[in-house]
Amino acid sequence: MKVDVKIHHLPLKHPFTISRYTVKMQSTVIVILSDGKHTGYGEATINPYYNSSIEKLQSAILHSKPIIEISNGLKPEELWFKLESVLKDNYFALCAIDCAFWDLYAKQHNRTLRSYWSTKSLKTPLTNYTIGIDSIENMTKKIIEQPWPIYKIKLGKPNDIAIVKALRKVTKSVFRIDANCAWSVEETLEKSIILKQLGVEFIEQPLKKDDWDGMKTLKEKCALPIIADESCQRLNDVDLCAKHFHGINIKLMKCGGITSALKMIAKARAKNLLVMAGCMTESTIGISNLTQIAPLLDFIDADGALLLAHDIAKGVSFKNGKIIFSNKTGSGAKLIKPNLK
Repeated sequence: MKVDVKIHHLPLKHPFTISRYTVKMQSTVIVILSDGKHTGYGEATINPYYNSSIEKLQSAILHSKPIIEISNGLKPEELWFKLESVLKDNYFALCAIDCAFWDLYAKQHNRTLRSYWSTKSLKTPLTNYTIGIDSIENMTKKIIEQPWPIYKIKLGKPNDIAIVKALRKVTKSVFRIDANCAWSVEETLEKSIILKQLGVEFIEQPLKKDDWDGMKTLKEKCALPIIADESCQRLNDVDLCAKHFHGINIKLMKCGGITSALKMIAKARAKNLLVMAGCMTESTIGISNLTQIAPLLDFIDADGALLLAHDIAKGVSFKNGKIIFSNKTGSGAKLIKPNLK
C-alpha cells in the first residue's frame, strides 16, 4: 500500500466568521492511499479549536504509515482499530486515513461507498448553506446571491435577533442557528421563543461544551430543539449528550472518520436522538466522504466546499440543496489540481 500526503491552502469566497474566529484561507491535508490499481482519498483540515495543525497531521500520518502500508486485505473497521491506539490524540488524522481507506476499499470491490450501509433508495436530507457572521448588509447580500432552501446562520453577537429578522425579510427558507458556544442559558431561552417565530428549525450548540447543567435546562425548557456539536465529538460522548440534547451533530474529523461515525449514528438512534452530520470548511474530497452517510441522517451540513473560491477536487455536487452523487465507485471524488505546498 502506498501512502501519500498532499497539503493545500484553500481560499474562501468570503471571510468566514463564527463566534470564535475568522477564516480567510483554509489549510487542508489530503491522504492518498493506492494499491497500484485503485486510489482512495481522505481529508483533514487545520482547526485551532480542535488543536489541529499541518505539522501535527503530517507527523501523525507519518507515524501511522508502517501500519497502513501492510493494511491491504483488511476491512476498514479493522484498520481503524489498529490505528486508533496510535492516533487517539489526533482523530483528525485518523479521519483522513479512515476515509481514504474506505474509499479505496469500496473501489477495490467495485461499489459505491454508501452501498455498504444504505441499500434502500437514496432519499437524503437537503444540505444547508452556511452564512457566517458579518454585517447585516453583507449577510443579507450572501443570501440574495445564493438562493437556498435551508440556511445555517452563525450567531454570537449582541444583535443576533436583529440579524435573523433582517435575513427573514429576504427569504422564506428554513433557518438553523449555530451559536458556537457563545450564549448563556437565559439568553438561549429568551432568543429561542423569538427565533421559533422567525422560522428557525433548531439551535446548534448555544452553550460552552461542558455546561451540562445548562444544557439539561435547555432540553427541558427551550422553545426549539438543541443539537450538540462541540459537546459531542467522539462515540463515548453520545450517551451523555442523550441526557442533555435533542440531537447530535457528527463530524467525521471530530470522531475519527466514517467507521466511528457509523457507530455514533447507531448509538444515537438507540437513544432516540435526532442525527445530523456536519463538515468543516473543506474540499470536495472531504465532502464526498461525508455525504456517503447522508441516507442515515435527519439533517446534513455539507456545504464546506461551496464556501471555497477554488476547489481542488470533483465528486459530489449540489442542486438547490439536493445531494447529487457521482456515478463513480468509492466516494466518487478525485483531485483535479496539482499539489500546492
